[in-house]
Amino acid sequence: MYTKGNELAAPIILFTYNRPSHTRETVTYLQRNHLAKESELIVYADGPKSTADEPLVSELRNYLKQINGFKRLTVIERPENLGLARNIITGVTETLHKHDKVIVVEDDLVTSPWFLTYMNNGLTRYAGYHEVASIHGYVYPVKQLLSEAFFIKGADCWGWATWKRAWEHFEPNGSLLLEALQKRGLTLDFDFNGAYPYTQMLEDQIAGKNDSWAIRWYASAFLNDMLTLYPGKSLVHNIGNDASGTHSGADSTYDTEVFQDKINVETEVTHNSEAFAVIADFLRSLHHPQPATVKKKNWLNKLFDR
Repeated sequence: MYTKGNELAAPIILFTYNRPSHTRETVTYLQRNHLAKESELIVYADGPKSTADEPLVSELRNYLKQINGFKRLTVIERPENLGLARNIITGVTETLHKHDKVIVVEDDLVTSPWFLTYMNNGLTRYAGYHEVASIHGYVYPVKQLLSEAFFIKGADCWGWATWKRAWEHFEPNGSLLLEALQKRGLTLDFDFNGAYPYTQMLEDQIAGKNDSWAIRWYASAFLNDMLTLYPGKSLVHNIGNDASGTHSGADSTYDTEVFQDKINVETEVTHNSEAFAVIADFLRSLHHPQPATVKKKNWLNKLFDR
């Protein structure tokens, strides 16, 4: 494994808004990580959208100031509501002005005790591989056995890490990304060989129907032929698919059992076509009849509603 005593653990950024109970659970699981005490925790707390949000935002901010168990705690309270996408894009950018690498978590993710170890090992092992965009902690609940770790082209958003050199490829302009995908004839590949409507999600972002930063991060990495490392067993579980979030409804489709052991990050730095096919089949299996328009909308936007 690649975490060494003389290497600094990457700072963790936690993005929050108005869900105190979810945030407490996320922080509790992070505190149980083996590298928590060696890691700096930076929290970006978004501001209220209206006076109705103020009580929960205030409760959350009071809790954030009491967090312990990390090497250092920094809480950045946004004076206004930036929205999830802008908060994340600016927060990651600001942090990477000061650090070469970062781990990103949102307020609805619970993690394995080995999550930070896996992230830091991946960041250390593949720091010099410019074709690697990020390290990801979540993997879909597929039935097939996957490799212990593997690479897939693109980037992802449920518990991830990256470097300054990779984030520099992030393109916030969705129209430019869509134009490049269409010009190069890559929309089918971008949609996991037609298994999931990512191109439509990018079109929706451009049209203002969603405010996803993640679809733009995926497209940015994809267009630069960059890879993301995934674990064969998930180190992350999303507890936000309970209709509590601004951008999500209740859904158990992506629920996973969090793996409670180490994962070796050593693997061939190439797109793993076998793992890609398994995940594509899983995404394709989601094409089932939807009894209501709202449920269909939730399915289309669930993965990259961020």
